[in-house]
Amino acid sequence: MKFPLKDPVRHIIWKGDRLRILDQRLLPRRIAYIDCRSAADVAKATKDMALRGAPLIGCAAAFGMALAARKNSKRELPEAAALLKKARPTAVNLACAVDRMLEVARDSSNGGLARDVARAAVEFFEEDIRANQAIAKFGASLLKKNSRVITHCNAGALATAGLGTAVGVIRYAHHIGKIEHVYACETRPYLQGSRLTLWELMQGKVPATLITDNMAAHVMKTQRIDAVIVGSDRIAANADVCNKIGTYGLAILAKHHGIPLIVAAPATTVDFKTPDGDRIPIEERSALEVLEIHGRPIAPIGAKARHFGFDVTPHELVSAIVTEKGIIRPVNGRNLEKILK
Repeated sequence: MKFPLKDPVRHIIWKGDRLRILDQRLLPRRIAYIDCRSAADVAKATKDMALRGAPLIGCAAAFGMALAARKNSKRELPEAAALLKKARPTAVNLACAVDRMLEVARDSSNGGLARDVARAAVEFFEEDIRANQAIAKFGASLLKKNSRVITHCNAGALATAGLGTAVGVIRYAHHIGKIEHVYACETRPYLQGSRLTLWELMQGKVPATLITDNMAAHVMKTQRIDAVIVGSDRIAANADVCNKIGTYGLAILAKHHGIPLIVAAPATTVDFKTPDGDRIPIEERSALEVLEIHGRPIAPIGAKARHFGFDVTPHELVSAIVTEKGIIRPVNGRNLEKILK
């Protein structure tokens, strides 16, 4: 079947001398773009969450390296690589992209450096588009007709180069008549679910309802949920899954209610160098993202807060991991290696 689905809006555009990105902090109220003309600009946009989503920040980092290579000098690339990797340490796709660009640079002559790294960045971007399509089809095969699903954070087109991972599965499943309804968790504190996922689902005319994060247990109990579908920022060698904070709680709730938890992610999300989830670095972001919404305080002045960006779900709580290379099930390190290596 031809894949007819498209991104709701162009969110990352390579111009050769700059990378134009959609500022996701402004969605859904306003569509505006930022021009990144250096690796430092890409790193800042990534760190500040103008650009987010593990596969997408990997693609952006590849283009960031291409910008750093424009002077046709290899001397600047290690510094650019370190700067980009530091921007978001949990998502391994970013490091994967940067390391691949460094390999290309090592094999390139100084005269052809800019051309070679730019070409490799475009290839990395296009690979993610194809991966999204395969993930969507594999993932949809796990759902029955008229499925009611819960998703968390944003793992859609805005988080990837293409259709998305978890939301890509949902949108394709809806296209072939398998989705009855989607419940999108708001995903506090940054509200990716309410601002981004619901916007994407509505653009795709997928029946969807926004719920607060702490409604998930009640919805599972009362609304006949058939699956929880999420993305991932890093999957360890033993198949433990790191994703947006709150995923671990959803996994425990799903297990209690007998609901399968499906993780959709490209192969670049798997980190065979990290043995298990306990070794994954968990980014802790500014407490202001918890204490404020759009710059307006919602807690007492002087209050303290913590904001862990991610949590780790043990592989025993995951029913299936869907990649572009196939479905890992049962979920364990041996099966992960069998499919991906």
